[in-house]
Amino acid sequence: MSLRSKLSTAAKLTLLGAGATVATTRTLRRRAGELEPPLTGRQGEFRWRGIDVAYTEAGDPADETVVLFHGISAAGTAGEWREAFPLLAEEYHVVAPDLPGFGCSDRPPLRYSAALYEDFVRDFLAEFETPRVVASSLTGAYVAAVAGDSDLTDLTLVCPTATAGPESPKPWLRSLVRAPVLGEAAFGLLTTKASIRYFNADHGYWDPDAVDREWTDYEWRTAHQRNARFAPAAFVAGELNSEIDLGAALADLDVPVTVIWGREADLPPLSEGRALAERADAELVVFDDAMVLPHVEFPREFAATVAGDRPETGTHIHPSE
Repeated sequence: MSLRSKLSTAAKLTLLGAGATVATTRTLRRRAGELEPPLTGRQGEFRWRGIDVAYTEAGDPADETVVLFHGISAAGTAGEWREAFPLLAEEYHVVAPDLPGFGCSDRPPLRYSAALYEDFVRDFLAEFETPRVVASSLTGAYVAAVAGDSDLTDLTLVCPTATAGPESPKPWLRSLVRAPVLGEAAFGLLTTKASIRYFNADHGYWDPDAVDREWTDYEWRTAHQRNARFAPAAFVAGELNSEIDLGAALADLDVPVTVIWGREADLPPLSEGRALAERADAELVVFDDAMVLPHVEFPREFAATVAGDRPETGTHIHPSE
């Protein structure tokens, strides 16, 4: 067999394999069904640039408002706040949106960018009068970028970072994941239940038992909705990285800033949290026995921290001195 024939055969086999994977992915999408909101409360929609952004609110609307912005991942949703949300609602009016492209919000095949999310955060916060704001991971940088334009009471960031994935954007990778055949196949492999469990155990939670099977199923289902791959495609390609100097941006704010970190976190590690808090002149609160999701593993202590209370020494929290 000639080299050309061998390459042709290999190409056909690759396409057949990709096609089979896509067929499987589409079958799984049907099996995932329609996604229900990840949080219990009053459900609403914020119409933004032609996109219906889903959100959940709870608590007395007359109370002080706390807005919760989830982090970005292949299966990111407002459900990241599932443990702390009802606790905060005991004292506050709490609002948690699914970011555009995620969860129960619309997922149009846009070219998602940090600038788009910064604009969304600014416009969403403008709906509330002097809210307290909590944001996780990369979304913390989007909030920091626009906080100076918003009238906030204070800002709490959980393991914030301006960069996730490759430091330099890789448009080819975004194009690959967005592609109709190979992209669906690649994203399908990235979001299997095994892949989700691996990421949760390796980077998300210090205690794997903090994630029950029901939540893993929900993450799998949200990653298998129609158009689920488009926003994560920009994320894995580094095109959602913020251009701001996070430490400088936080230092310029005239509202109190608290940075929360899990001691065992590695993406990013606590050393980065200490350096960031020092540059930003922010209070650093470190949760022992936690990684990047201390609000799931220790929700009551987390809610107390957001409220400005500090649990007694000996619990799984260690305020920095």
